[in-house]
Amino acid sequence: MEDTPFLSSIKKVKLSMTNPEKKETQTTQINEEMTMDQLFAQQDEMQDKLNKKEIVEVTVVQVSQDNVLVDVGSKKEGLIPLSDFEGKDIPAVGSTVTAVLIKKGGDERHSILSHKKAIETVGWARCKEAFDAKQRVRGLITACVKGGYKVEVNGVPGFMPLSLSELHTAYKHYLPKGAKIKALIAEFSKEKQKLIISRKQVLEEDESVRRAEVLKEIKVGDTLRVVVSKVGKDCLHLRFHGIEGLVSLENIAWKDPQVILTNYRRGQRIKAKILAIDPETGNLTFGIKQLFLNPADMLKRRYPYMSTTKATITKVTPEGLEVELGTKNKTKGYIAAQEYTEGFEGKVGDTVSVAVIGVDGANYLVNLSIRRFDQVQNRKVVAQYLKQAPRPTLGQLLQGSFEEETEDEETKTAEGAKPEAK
Repeated sequence: MEDTPFLSSIKKVKLSMTNPEKKETQTTQINEEMTMDQLFAQQDEMQDKLNKKEIVEVTVVQVSQDNVLVDVGSKKEGLIPLSDFEGKDIPAVGSTVTAVLIKKGGDERHSILSHKKAIETVGWARCKEAFDAKQRVRGLITACVKGGYKVEVNGVPGFMPLSLSELHTAYKHYLPKGAKIKALIAEFSKEKQKLIISRKQVLEEDESVRRAEVLKEIKVGDTLRVVVSKVGKDCLHLRFHGIEGLVSLENIAWKDPQVILTNYRRGQRIKAKILAIDPETGNLTFGIKQLFLNPADMLKRRYPYMSTTKATITKVTPEGLEVELGTKNKTKGYIAAQEYTEGFEGKVGDTVSVAVIGVDGANYLVNLSIRRFDQVQNRKVVAQYLKQAPRPTLGQLLQGSFEEETEDEETKTAEGAKPEAK
């Protein structure tokens, strides 16, 4: 019969006790006897734990094709099926492994132990602690099955539904077999062998922290580079570092927002200005038209009040005239009937001189007047006249003539008073 490490240890102790060279003192003999007693005590303790189905640490003595032989403190080694180490490193001879007794052996039979069951037992205890403390656990996806994933946590098999696998609703498997994940235990019951894993909760917690950090760095009025996540019928959905934002139709463009909306595509990168930040949800309200000058303000700058220009009539109605200003931009303008001069009649294609009397900000039209143009021109004529040198009055003319005659008389008198030359 082959000696086990336990029996070999006993033989070594006996040999050392009978060797006269090593019996130097009585103390050495006592120590050696105590060592043998300890070995027997360890054997008894091992057998007691095994019989109570407790978790034990056993030493590997041999690895065969189907089993791992371990020292259990008896004549026959214990057997652990090699399949218990599937997906893990096979233990080396001399190393220790965790195991629990499944079937007790005898003098001629090997005891059957299970490493897998032992790991599960310890794992259930650890999972219970993590569940009660709401601590994160590490899991290994062992299979993709209908409706979710099989996940191993601390050696315990569990299940993660698709609905709890991603941050947003998942309708298919995105994680491969063998993927390592961080998760929380959503449901726990050792009696029912039930372990439900939620990766979604971990992702939500991490996302909440990340969102808070992002929101600290931005403020209302900032212009950001964002991604179009969805084009709606009357709005535009944007995303900034995973934070959702919305652009209402009225904030798409100053003119023809419905038409402009159709030009955007999902995944497109654009710039947008923050109009508001929801303090509770952290969602953002964006504006795109705010990046550009209001056309009404541009019209006011280009066509100041009471400035004059020429307009081409494009349409004649009983209420007034629709016109165009300029040759390139062709700004739209409008002349109300009450702004005609007396007897004015215009037709399409005519060019008329007009004065600017305002801007219609809602319709982006320049309001014009023919009547006011004449008034402006009259004022210009008067101003021009006033700039010229004033003509002398009759009194000024007579005064000037009198002053000239007086100067002539004084000159003649002075010349008559000169002495004659000798």
